[in-house]
Amino acid sequence: MCEGIAAEFEGIELGDRRLNKRSVSILEALAANPEASVNASIESWGDTLAAYRFFRNASVQPEEILRPHREATERRMREHSVVLVVQDTTELDFTAHPPEDAQCLDAEHRFGLYDHTHLAVTPEKLCLGVVGSEQFDRAPETLGKGRARKFLPLEEKESFRWLSGYRLACELQQRCDPTQVVSVADCEADVYEIFVEFQQQSQPADFIIRARENRCTPERDPEREGRVFSKVLDKLAQAPVRVRRTIDLPQTPVRQARRADLEIRALPITLKPPDSRSDLPTVSQQFVLVREVNGPGDKTEVSWLLMTSLPIESAEDVLRVVDDYVARWTVEIYFRALKTGCRVERIQLETLPRLKNCLAFYKIIAWRIIYLTYLNRTTPEAPCTAVFDDNEWKPVWKVTKKKPLPKKPPTLGEFIPLLTSLGGYNNRPSEPPPGPQVFWTAIRRMLDFAIAWENFGPETQVVYK
Repeated sequence: MCEGIAAEFEGIELGDRRLNKRSVSILEALAANPEASVNASIESWGDTLAAYRFFRNASVQPEEILRPHREATERRMREHSVVLVVQDTTELDFTAHPPEDAQCLDAEHRFGLYDHTHLAVTPEKLCLGVVGSEQFDRAPETLGKGRARKFLPLEEKESFRWLSGYRLACELQQRCDPTQVVSVADCEADVYEIFVEFQQQSQPADFIIRARENRCTPERDPEREGRVFSKVLDKLAQAPVRVRRTIDLPQTPVRQARRADLEIRALPITLKPPDSRSDLPTVSQQFVLVREVNGPGDKTEVSWLLMTSLPIESAEDVLRVVDDYVARWTVEIYFRALKTGCRVERIQLETLPRLKNCLAFYKIIAWRIIYLTYLNRTTPEAPCTAVFDDNEWKPVWKVTKKKPLPKKPPTLGEFIPLLTSLGGYNNRPSEPPPGPQVFWTAIRRMLDFAIAWENFGPETQVVYK
């Protein structure tokens, strides 16, 4: 796994061959033990010092560290007919050991970064890679002044990142054509300018965005006096149910696992611009309303209002919108792998530029963890050697099966249950597929076995003097 990940740096160009070589060795070392600190991951003190010099090198930038991985991701995107570009933001809290130039999160006593990531994901939830990343923080004097920023131009607001993310999806649509690119985001991306951008782009990416507010249509509400406009939810409430579906909801901190019955309505609706941006044109798009019926009444019922540029003519079209939105959860799993699997909030570096350089490595490593997690679910018939070296799969086979090696490598569907058993996965019929946490624990043990196999295994050539 750590050898294969080096392919993500193929063609890296940092302006110095020594830096290029060092970047590969750092990536392999950190990937071999993502839960450990930089010091613990890199074997010798000399290599550790070299890694710290790399992070503080003024000519090294996180964008250039990620560039070859982004290019590799785009190549993977071109192999699929549809790719979702999911964007979301997570909080990285470094309050316990902040860099000397760190600014605030949501309070003056909390220091860190907000990380905004763009992931390329297939509709089957296979994560193809990171196609964009940016970090931002807040100066103490700006905290608590959200109301004052409301009427600023969008370019001066934090919410501008959502429009930038949609524009990135449009660029990817142009570069990866004929692959269909769909930008997917949660309710923070309910930014009217994105809908205008879709109408103005010559080759736009499609979008699915969960609505944050009940927007107005250009039509006056006949049941109310004065300048009152009809609302989107009023129109959808009058629409017939297009599809019914039953889904299994997993347990979360606020709800128990349960089976939910959903009713889905869909309509094309024209929107008027917000009063604060009345100079913008009206836009027309499709809306899909997903609501749980006969729920438990504890305020955990499913209720999604999705806005999309995708067609909603048939029941299959409507369900595709819902399923593609559900695939957005992949980015949440990615953030968990980044923060829990790679423990990036424990990084201790003196300045933000050094921290961001180090974080760029872990973003690729976190992608690799969830890529392996879902690759088994999407292509179980592929040979395990497509991902794992001989000195990785062979000792896992011997340790778990306690039988002679097979004549040909097992498939991913055969090998992954063996591997994940090292991380505590029991492979019971009622058990869901293994998740990222099981994978990163199992991979750590696999790499220990691989080192022993490579140095002392039956295929090792022993020379006696």
